[in-house]
Amino acid sequence: MKKLIFGSAIALFGLSNAQIKTGTVYVSGQISYSKEENKNATSIIKDFKINPTAGLFVAKNLAVGTGLGITNKKEEYNEIYRSGSSATFVNYTGERKAVVVAPFVRKYWTLSNNLYIFGQLEIPMEFGKLNEDALATYVDEVSGYFGQQTLSAERKYTSIGVNVKPGFDYFINKNWSIEATIGEFGYKNFKYKDEGAKALNSYSFGLNLSSITFGVKYVFTK
Repeated sequence: MKKLIFGSAIALFGLSNAQIKTGTVYVSGQISYSKEENKNATSIIKDFKINPTAGLFVAKNLAVGTGLGITNKKEEYNEIYRSGSSATFVNYTGERKAVVVAPFVRKYWTLSNNLYIFGQLEIPMEFGKLNEDALATYVDEVSGYFGQQTLSAERKYTSIGVNVKPGFDYFINKNWSIEATIGEFGYKNFKYKDEGAKALNSYSFGLNLSSITFGVKYVFTK
């Protein structure tokens, strides 16, 4: 029984002598794009992110580094609001652009010579702005009245958070690997720079298969 338990532990945790050496440098990156279209509400949401990162192993299987990327999210929709004989048609466009800086520390555990699991603690900081444009058209079918109003606004914001992300890292060869994170546990503080604007706090907990991210990493081996 003891041999069985010990053998199972080795199979589960992949006890191996393979380690990533101190002083090893790597670069990696993630690119994502999504488009969500709702024909019933005539809305379209486009989301684009690019996040290159660089890391340095300061000890065996322990790396520190930072990510520096951009994010762009655009939303468009058309809505109709009716009241009696009148109707208001709203055409809205909102675009959020930001620069993201995310210093991190990452700890690896060896499963096999090619496969590692890791836990990453990062502090993502986002500095951006939201541009909003809307055209409101008012029509009264009884009186025949027709009017339009254009609205535009720009709002700057900052966001800072603390996240813990679990993941896997598989080395195809000594230089290239594919890494993936599954969900996150974290906290984020978001605030517009408008006078009197209140901060928004959000929390995320759990391993979410719908939020898996993939990246490719190049390791500068010695």
